[in-house]
Amino acid sequence: MRGAPPFDPRLMLKILIYGYSHGVTSSRALERRCHDDVAFGFLTAQQAPDFVAISRFRTRHAAAFAQLFTQSLALCAQAGLVSLGRVALDGTKVRASASRHRAMSYDRMVRAEAELAAEVAALLADAERLDAAEDAAYGPDRRGDQLPAELSRREGRLTAIRTAKAALETEHAAKARALAEQTATERDQDPAHITQAGDAAEAAVVVPAKAQRSFTDPDARIMKTSDGSFHYCFNAQTIVDERSQVVLTSVLRQSGADSPALPQMLTELTASLVAAGIDGLPRTLLADAGYFSADNVTAVTDTGIDPLIATGRQRRGEPAAAAPRGRIPTGLTPKQQMSRKLRTVKGKTDYARRKAIVEPVFGQLKVAQNAGQFRLRGQAKAQGEWTLHVFCHNLRKLKGSGWTPQTAI
Repeated sequence: MRGAPPFDPRLMLKILIYGYSHGVTSSRALERRCHDDVAFGFLTAQQAPDFVAISRFRTRHAAAFAQLFTQSLALCAQAGLVSLGRVALDGTKVRASASRHRAMSYDRMVRAEAELAAEVAALLADAERLDAAEDAAYGPDRRGDQLPAELSRREGRLTAIRTAKAALETEHAAKARALAEQTATERDQDPAHITQAGDAAEAAVVVPAKAQRSFTDPDARIMKTSDGSFHYCFNAQTIVDERSQVVLTSVLRQSGADSPALPQMLTELTASLVAAGIDGLPRTLLADAGYFSADNVTAVTDTGIDPLIATGRQRRGEPAAAAPRGRIPTGLTPKQQMSRKLRTVKGKTDYARRKAIVEPVFGQLKVAQNAGQFRLRGQAKAQGEWTLHVFCHNLRKLKGSGWTPQTAI
């Protein structure tokens, strides 16, 4: 049998762009809208792909959404929506398509592995006894040799636990090896000694008992969200331009910590601007205290961007420090230098814009576009879906500006 003819990719893309721009992200909801919503009917010429086709198209082409984002950034630059003056970097936790109840800690995996292995062995023994009895009753060539249903369920659970357990061991061994090799490199440049240090650290690694792994989405990590609870999430690191809150680049990370993300985001920012044909780099990068470290300040400065990174939180009711005067004292640490810089009139003026630049973008994405939780699983697929969200965000900014391209897109 031959299947139905495929839907035009442009039609499928229209459904996703219009749906995600209006907060409709479920493939089933998108199918219903194609039947019931006039706007969707206009875009699709009254065609209605079923939710399976929509879901498969979204999953299959998740990596291609990066090119759409690049095009949207280029159009925003042509429309004058990108200034590259002050930009703000921040991260937001986005819920993964995984439940906390579909996960297990490492120590529980060890106990469960032994328990399930014993249960599977007992069930196999029962199945063999049952086979022998049925062979005696019905003959060796007759049916009646099926395994109990609970055996396959336990075997599947055991396989999942062993896979997750091995992944945790591999992950922590790789981290221990990298740390040991970095330390050995700083002390001794001999490649043999560096390799030996890595081998020893990898062999001696002990996985923390409380380390967890999700069976649903192994790439997601437990993170504390804005409501104070803990969920499986990805950390969406995003750099936003001041003029019109256009997203310049955005990357999903598995770590809830913000500080280690800054060097990667500088690289991603440069690559994104080059791909979009935008010359130059921002004048100032604003970031909160979660990004401060001496190495991060150096990394930003080396790119030619002026860093303004908070060195700590100001307590509620605490009076603001007076603006410094006179020459910069010698012998200040990087933290003291940045703190002094933030207390200047210009530093205060610039840093005060941080929240107004980046925080509304996260609000618009999560409220207007329903981007608070992913539909797809796995970091690569979730990155594609998040890129689709920020692409739609930039398109909304472009539409709001009233700009129209001079040539057809």
